[in-house]
Order: sequence, then structure tokens, then C-alpha cells
Amino acid sequence: MVYYVEDDTNIRELTIYALKQAGIEAEGFSDDAEFRVACAKRVPEAVLLDIMLPDTDGLQILRRIRRTPGLENVPVMMLTAKAEKDDRITGFNAGADDYLPKPFAPDELICRVRAMLRRSGEYRPTVLTFGDVGLDCSTGMLSCAGQSVRLSGREFQVMELFLRAPKVVLSAERILERVWG
Repeated sequence: MVYYVEDDTNIRELTIYALKQAGIEAEGFSDDAEFRVACAKRVPEAVLLDIMLPDTDGLQILRRIRRTPGLENVPVMMLTAKAEKDDRITGFNAGADDYLPKPFAPDELICRVRAMLRRSGEYRPTVLTFGDVGLDCSTGMLSCAGQSVRLSGREFQVMELFLRAPKVVLSAERILERVWG
């Protein structure tokens, strides 16, 4: 799960959508208070942080993450309009693992998030298989018995959920929660 703290609703929703379309589980928060509650419930695999937030500076959140047991090793990428060299250096010195200035290309963000997850050991395989069914997470293509089809975003999320735990029976509530939130 990737958490994204961004107060601009449009940017946050588009970024979360892009990550989910790429097969990366993600959730967004508009401020530090929401983010803290979510971290108390579930430790994220990675965090994306804006710097200019309404309730707390993103760099303060980053410093707190680095001091918090259980969160201190979670990879953090700064996604911010503060793009000057000194801003980037400040972010890295505060403990950021990566720094991507806005505006950014969604495909570059996805590549960087995957790289962070890979370095942290949280990267998931690109192709999931069970029997003769294969799901390519990088392209969204599902193959079975030599036939291939490109899945929609929701179809991909459902198939990924099933293929990550192929021998587990999932309740309708769990599927709805994981795929539709």
C-alpha cells in the first residue's frame, strides 16, 4: 500500500488513479491528521508527500516518519512544486528516498514508485500466474490458454487480488473493500 499526502484534491485523485491503474495499491490523504490515523491502522509500503500542506509541512512529516518506530524504514518520495536544487537537497537531507517535482508525468512516477518498492523489498512480481492463467502487471494483459486480453482497471484489480492469493477464498465484502474501497 502506497500512501499519498496531498491537499490538492485533483492532483491527489489523479495520482492515486494512475497508481491503481498500474496495479499499485494506493490511498490518498488531504492532511497530516488523516495520514497519522491511517499509519496507526496500517504501515504503508511507501509514502508520497507534498511539502506545502495545510496543517503540517511535509518535511516535518518526513522527519517524524524517520523517528517513528515501524515507519522509520518506509521509503518516502517527495512530490512537490518546490523544484529548486536547494529544495531537493533539503528533502534528501530530511530523509527522502526520492524527489519528483510537479508537474510530473504519471508514467515516470509509477517507475519511480516501483523502483522504491523494489529497493525496499516490497516490490511485487511483474507477472502473476496460477495454472495457465497469467496476469502481466506492467501491461494489464491477462492470458489464458494462449489467448490474451487487456483488462480494464477494475478487472485488473480483481484478477490481481485473486492471483496474489490463488488458494484463498475471499468474501464479497473483502473483494469490495480491496477493489472499490
